[in-house]
Amino acid sequence: MKKTVIYQVLPRLYGNRNTTRKPNGTIGENGCGKLNDFSSAELKEIKKKGVTHIWYTGVIRHASKTDYSAYGIPRQHPAVIKGQAGSPYAIADYYDIDPDLAVDVEKRMEEFEALVSRTHKAGMKVIIDFVPNHVARQYKSLFQPKGVKGLGDDDDPQHGFSPKNNFYYCPGEQLSPYFDIFGGEEEPYVEIPAKATGNDHFDSRPGRNDWYETVKLNYGVDYYAGGIGLFDPIPDTWQKMLDIMLFWASKGVDAFRCDMAEMVPSAFWSWALSRLKSDYPEITIIGEVYNPSLYRSYIASGFDLLYDKVGMYDTLRAVVCGYASASSITGAWQATDDIADHMLYFLENHDEQRIASDFFAGCPFKAVPALAVSLMLRRNPFMLFEGEDYGERGMDAEGFSGRDGRTTIFDYWSIDTLCRAASGNLSDDEKRLADIHSKLISIAQNEKAVSEGEFFDLMYVNPASATFNPYRQYTFLRKAGNSLLLVVANFDDKEANVSITIPAHAFDYLNISEGSHKATELLTGIASPVTLCKDGSLPASVPAYGVAVYKITL
Repeated sequence: MKKTVIYQVLPRLYGNRNTTRKPNGTIGENGCGKLNDFSSAELKEIKKKGVTHIWYTGVIRHASKTDYSAYGIPRQHPAVIKGQAGSPYAIADYYDIDPDLAVDVEKRMEEFEALVSRTHKAGMKVIIDFVPNHVARQYKSLFQPKGVKGLGDDDDPQHGFSPKNNFYYCPGEQLSPYFDIFGGEEEPYVEIPAKATGNDHFDSRPGRNDWYETVKLNYGVDYYAGGIGLFDPIPDTWQKMLDIMLFWASKGVDAFRCDMAEMVPSAFWSWALSRLKSDYPEITIIGEVYNPSLYRSYIASGFDLLYDKVGMYDTLRAVVCGYASASSITGAWQATDDIADHMLYFLENHDEQRIASDFFAGCPFKAVPALAVSLMLRRNPFMLFEGEDYGERGMDAEGFSGRDGRTTIFDYWSIDTLCRAASGNLSDDEKRLADIHSKLISIAQNEKAVSEGEFFDLMYVNPASATFNPYRQYTFLRKAGNSLLLVVANFDDKEANVSITIPAHAFDYLNISEGSHKATELLTGIASPVTLCKDGSLPASVPAYGVAVYKITL
């Protein structure tokens, strides 16, 4: 069984080779990537990275300032759209494909279906976003199935909350946000009564830092009365959202990344996912859940994977930046040890700052040891973000998304490293970083000790000494069959020549045989004899900001 490696791409950005990059530029000025950019040849190259799943971010139609009314698509008021391109999480029609991504707008669904087919033929699975918590303020579906009413069509807006409504309201109040409601138009955006905003803002005056472009969906939770759930009878919203998942699953989608899943009650997920998996038992459900106290309830509700953001990601980021000891990684994995296979590790995604940005490490090589830990620590999946393996910096001021160290999700733009990779103009350092990613992913996928094996943390028997620095080094074992891996990650800016103690307990727990063996360092290919004995030690040499992976055949 291969290690799952998810590759997150925003099609709007991924294939765009227009390098104009005008801040706040229109689609005509800055261009836009297309679904068809993921040709069979391009997918083959992605597959070579070790990718098993592609997360196509932002393929469902969302609010945008680009006018497609000539194609019968309702124009959205710019006052309630972030950026020229709009947020892919302000869904305008759950049953439609974003027209920006189509070569032929009228055949956009056919182009998506062809992409799913090409991805499968390339040997990879397809992930798309399911955005269950909120929709665009002017949501209106053009393509919902016959007999299915639209969200809000039967709502009674005189009730702030009703379990029969799809939205929450502020009866008698007009939306009066703390920002320009004209958005450059002659007529202001008008919403009477105001609907509650997507980030659980339940009055009529959302601010610029709120998710003001979205409205909150009602799953039967009365937030006005302290969050009481009224789930019998089943709320109307539940059935409508299940129907949306079933629709995309019928298109061949293999997995959903569920946006802000914890803002939707776990009771809904239990009800909906059991029905979805009854029809599509192989489908994978990935949850964006940030509250560790909720992890186990959401897994029990049917989620297969959860973001390990506030645990492993935050810990590794702190270690890379020198704010925390490498030994703190132990606490991060221990916190989710009972659900380890359900945790999704990552170092970058569209929400987080780029490693190479001035706001994170400033240099992508500083995170190589964190990459090794993320890939090799446990059996669980790892997620890679577009351009991460080239050291994309994310330091552009694209428009609505300012210079914040992130790659924009709101603006028409192109990614510098991806453009130069496509034309063969990567720097030597960028090529070296890509090679490191390729080698580490290959080890994680091809060594059964990583993809299927057992894990043993060695930090408790390797305290600070003249030959080991637990503040900057982290070490562990992986084992499957007669293959034993010793992994040493060095977060220091200097080469580390260390001595790693392996306790008797590790020999007993992993069934390691004592004696003389051959060890091969998998990144360099250098082989040397080693002697394994209980409570003995092994020498290891690890480059600055690097990792050593010794494979010992028992």
